[in-house]
Amino acid sequence: MPGPFMRRSMRHRASGTSGSTAFGGILLLALLFSFPAPGPADTETALWAALKSGGHVALIRHALAPGTGDPPGFRLDDCSTQRNLSEAGREHARSIGARFREHGIGNVVVYSSQWCRCLETARLLDLGKVHPFPGLNSLFRDGSREAAQTADVRALIRKRPKGTSLVLVTHRFNITALSGEIPQSGEIVVLRPDGENLTVVGRIR
Repeated sequence: MPGPFMRRSMRHRASGTSGSTAFGGILLLALLFSFPAPGPADTETALWAALKSGGHVALIRHALAPGTGDPPGFRLDDCSTQRNLSEAGREHARSIGARFREHGIGNVVVYSSQWCRCLETARLLDLGKVHPFPGLNSLFRDGSREAAQTADVRALIRKRPKGTSLVLVTHRFNITALSGEIPQSGEIVVLRPDGENLTVVGRIR
C-alpha cells in the first residue's frame, strides 16, 4: 500500500494531468472560435460563383405577384385573366437580373413556365432569349401532373448545353417537387446535377 508521500505524489500527478487537459480543451475551443463561421454573404458569393462556373441550375420562383393561384376561368393566352406581377414585382425581377450581371453570369439559358407572371419575370431578368416550357407550368391546380412535368424538367436539365447554367423560372410547387425546398417569391434555389440526382447547393434570397 503506498505511503503518504506516494499518495500525495500520485494526487499531484493526477491533478496536474487534469489541469493540463482542461487547459488544452480551453485552448482548442479558443482556436476554433477564432475562425469566423461563413456568413450569408460568403454563402451567396459561393452560389453565384457556382452559377458562373456553368453546369448548375437556378430555379427561380416568379417575382412578387399579389394573391394566390389564379382567378376562376383564367386562360394562358390572356394575361388579363391571370394573377400577374405588381409594379413592385417587376422591379423585383429587374433587380434579380441585375444581380446575375453584377456577378458576371452570362453563360445561361433561360426557360419559363407559360404563366404570364413567370414569362414576365424571365423577360425582365434580361439575361437572354426566354424559352416557354410547359414542364415548368404551375402545379397548383393539378398535382396529378407533378410526376410527368418533373420528369420533363429533369430531361431538360440533362440536355443542357455544356458549360452553361440553366435559369428556370417557375412556381413554388414545381420548385418544391424538384428540390424539396419551399421558396419565397423571387428566391433562387441553386441545384447541381449529379447524374440522375439534383443536389441542392443552396438558396439565394
